[in-house]
Amino acid sequence: MLIQIDESSKTLAVPVPLTSPAGKVRIKKRSCFSKYGEPVAVKQEPFSQLSYVEWQIGYDIVAKDSEKLMLTTLPDEKYMGANGKTKVLYELSEYIYYFYRWRIIKKGTLLNIKKFLQNLKMKDFVDYPANFAIDRSHPVKKQFLGIDFFYTQVKYPSLVHKFAPYEILVEITIKEKQRAVGVQPMLYLCFPVTELALKKPLLGRTAETNEKADFVISRANIDIFINILKIFGILSDNHNKDVLAILRRIMS
Repeated sequence: MLIQIDESSKTLAVPVPLTSPAGKVRIKKRSCFSKYGEPVAVKQEPFSQLSYVEWQIGYDIVAKDSEKLMLTTLPDEKYMGANGKTKVLYELSEYIYYFYRWRIIKKGTLLNIKKFLQNLKMKDFVDYPANFAIDRSHPVKKQFLGIDFFYTQVKYPSLVHKFAPYEILVEITIKEKQRAVGVQPMLYLCFPVTELALKKPLLGRTAETNEKADFVISRANIDIFINILKIFGILSDNHNKDVLAILRRIMS
């Protein structure tokens, strides 16, 4: 769904689906960020203080994807992606575009991020093997139900950045690429369900069918999204090129 833009209050309301466990947004629960988040069946289990939103936030849409193109309010704001495809500002870049246009985000702020990202070398990126490698233990023989196996453990690197004073986090997990050689860092924005705005409080009740709630972006929390864009720019060389192109498009 499209974001709701309030020009008078200079806020954006991002609709967050609460009942789509297979989508980019999922409701999970855990007692602290160092614990593994468990998916929640929100139509059966009531929301609690342990409930949080895990959002695989993005920053663009491929221009040729007509279905997804309907999800952005900026279909004409295009740039050339690192993969050679024409892309359109969406989600993260979309939010920053509006707050820059409203002069809440200053040009100097974006120029500082641009300068920082331009100075990075290949060895500086999160996906550089020497920085955060996937760890595989040496295989050992193990019998299970009368069948001989070789048993090994695979540990995926995970990075967490907390945005003080909020209980809002960015989590980065490094995994193997599914359709290519190498690894890919996956970025997730995580925040308590209490950060969501809706008329009927969530805590203590279950979700209604196809229920959505708003995450409101304002001048009070836009710095979080500026920093997420910066973090995207350190994930890999391709992410870096994309973010630099986005910054140029926004400031053009």
